[in-house]
Amino acid sequence: MLDFAAQTFSGDSQMTDIKPKDPLHGVTLEKLLTVLVENFGWPALAGQVNINCFKSDPSIKSSLKFLRRTPWARKEVETLYLDFVEGLLKPDMSSKSKRRSTSPASTPAAVKKASSAKPAADSPWNNHPLVKKNQADES
Repeated sequence: MLDFAAQTFSGDSQMTDIKPKDPLHGVTLEKLLTVLVENFGWPALAGQVNINCFKSDPSIKSSLKFLRRTPWARKEVETLYLDFVEGLLKPDMSSKSKRRSTSPASTPAAVKKASSAKPAADSPWNNHPLVKKNQADES
């Protein structure tokens, strides 16, 4: 019986050598945010992640409340933290985070060309004044 207990306790020391797969394992959101604020400051964080809680009267408490309720913002801040911890992002923040993808809102939308498709022969749009005008312009 004592041998089994000794084996169990000796096996525990080996388990501490294994690194978790999740790099954020054991890091609270508060600790993560505190590290970012201490290294970068609120203005630089607001430049990286465009959210009002970093711009307008920023505080750890208000930011934590927002980040806990907003998954997309939390993910961006966590990615920023991972980039910093892994050395991909320096405190000068001259460039955006390497892992962050550009959101569709931040990239200019492609200008869509109006469709040149014609309505079917039995379509009620055939008698529409604009369709008739466009057909006359093409001729």
